[in-house]
Amino acid sequence: MNLTALVAQASAILDAAVPRFLEGRRAVSAVAKQGNDFATEIDLAIERQVVAALVEATGIGVHGEEFGGTDVGAPWVWVLDPIDGTFNYAAGSPMAAILLALLHDGDPVAGLTWLPFVDERYTAVAEGPLLKNGVPQPSLGDTKLADSLVGVGTFSADARGRFPGRYRMAVLENLSRVSSRLRMHGSTGIDLVYVADGILGGAISFGDHIWDHAAGVALVRAAGGIVTNLAGEAWTPAARSVLAAAPGVHGEILELLRATGAPEDY
Repeated sequence: MNLTALVAQASAILDAAVPRFLEGRRAVSAVAKQGNDFATEIDLAIERQVVAALVEATGIGVHGEEFGGTDVGAPWVWVLDPIDGTFNYAAGSPMAAILLALLHDGDPVAGLTWLPFVDERYTAVAEGPLLKNGVPQPSLGDTKLADSLVGVGTFSADARGRFPGRYRMAVLENLSRVSSRLRMHGSTGIDLVYVADGILGGAISFGDHIWDHAAGVALVRAAGGIVTNLAGEAWTPAARSVLAAAPGVHGEILELLRATGAPEDY
């Protein structure tokens, strides 16, 4: 596969979806999902549009957030989140993105993250470099946690599950003792691409949705960052969490997570 050519085709397809994305800002809920999550009509429309165009142009199947599709374990598969940060999008916040990754045997070998409201487009193929609006970006250097912004996901303190709210609060408390610059953007994809771009030194995601993570994993790796789960194990499509960070910061956050203790203890 010519990854650069595939990314060029996919870029044109995402560009074609941008007008609909921009016009639909503040769209209301159309489909209720788990908990208080939802999808808008624009989520559904963009997914249909992008999936059809990708299959026609590349012959590769797509797994989308809203409609599923090709199994993520297929030899080649696109993974799409038509609108990451749906709450932001519906509220009118610019912190929303279109995420697209190409997986080969479960490995993200290309990533695309489009931030239409701020007119920023990030792409990369395996081995890099990271491109921002088509311009190569410098590789991430060794960074200290105390000097970094750190992205964290949204949550309820009363939530249970794999990473209880009390555990997440403990992680944030311990992070704040080293870096007082925690940020909650409400979009996992934006957190990850901001790590790749050096805006954030690191980001923690307590989620397990591959469409939230795959594009950002590809971009962070291409930029020279490190991506694992919260236990420090290599990221795979089956990972139930993500820790993405610049060299140096990743090790510091991982050490802090281990000192916080096991989620089940909370």
